[in-house]
Amino acid sequence: MDIVIATQNQGKLQEMNFLFNEYIPYLMNNISLLSLQNFPNMPKTEEDGNSFEENAIKKAKLAADFSGNLTIADDSGLVVDALNGNPGIFSARYAGENSNDEQNVIKLLENLKDIPKQSRTAHFVCVIAIALPNKIVGTFKGVCNGIIGMEPKGNAGFGYDPVFIRNDLGKTFAELPHDVKNRISHRAHAFEKAVPVIEKLINDLK
Repeated sequence: MDIVIATQNQGKLQEMNFLFNEYIPYLMNNISLLSLQNFPNMPKTEEDGNSFEENAIKKAKLAADFSGNLTIADDSGLVVDALNGNPGIFSARYAGENSNDEQNVIKLLENLKDIPKQSRTAHFVCVIAIALPNKIVGTFKGVCNGIIGMEPKGNAGFGYDPVFIRNDLGKTFAELPHDVKNRISHRAHAFEKAVPVIEKLINDLK
């Protein structure tokens, strides 16, 4: 059985693969996780929603309708209190429409350069949407709290991981081993809530 993870981001795909193996390993012999790279002719989703939930639903619906498969999509980003919630839903293109992770981090740190450490509170937010062709099954939200560091640290992860510090660990996401980060991330919190629905759908569609 094929399940589409509606992303081109290989970091997200690897994290989703980890979460499937972590939470529902007994099903992994029966399923294959595909990404959007398996569907080169699929139209690009216009991420013009006003919230993480709206964008996740749009991505899930388009991929499920096009592929004909059970689809899991997420929209996620960094919410910084001192920046009035930015970059938020624009996290992936914070420094411009075609910006990369490094450019986005540079812009974030520049915008926070006069903000003291204690006021650099931030939250990684993830909303997972699950869809079947012509049907949105549900959405699930996960949040991970922390602060933004003064400079990038660590070489693991992707996106804003080098500057996002979990208060209780004192390290950036990019400094943590993949399995540790993947168990405590915003995506893990959202996925854990979605597990009962995913299990039921897989068993119903067998």
